[in-house]
Amino acid sequence: MEKIKLYEELVEFESKLQTMLVQVGEMKNVVDLLLEQNLNLELENQHLRDKLEKTEIHDDGKQELSKSRLNLEKLYEEGFHVCKDFYGSRRENHEECVFCSSMIYGK
Repeated sequence: MEKIKLYEELVEFESKLQTMLVQVGEMKNVVDLLLEQNLNLELENQHLRDKLEKTEIHDDGKQELSKSRLNLEKLYEEGFHVCKDFYGSRRENHEECVFCSSMIYGK
């Protein structure tokens, strides 16, 4: 009688091991998929960083301005304030304005 019980426990244990093996295989597939997605995202992220770096830096090392900031810079060079405090008013004698520079160049 005891041998039969031992055999039944062994069969049950084998069944549990097979179930666990299936679960481990499923988890391995999920991990493989996540690793592949992570690698793709890392590559895409690096490509985006490279592209961003190319668009922000000129060959001479100056920071490239967006179209709207270039428009602000042009207005500023024509003698107008572009800062929020004095926007549109003339700069007397083309004096420098820290607020305008900050607005244009973000420094």
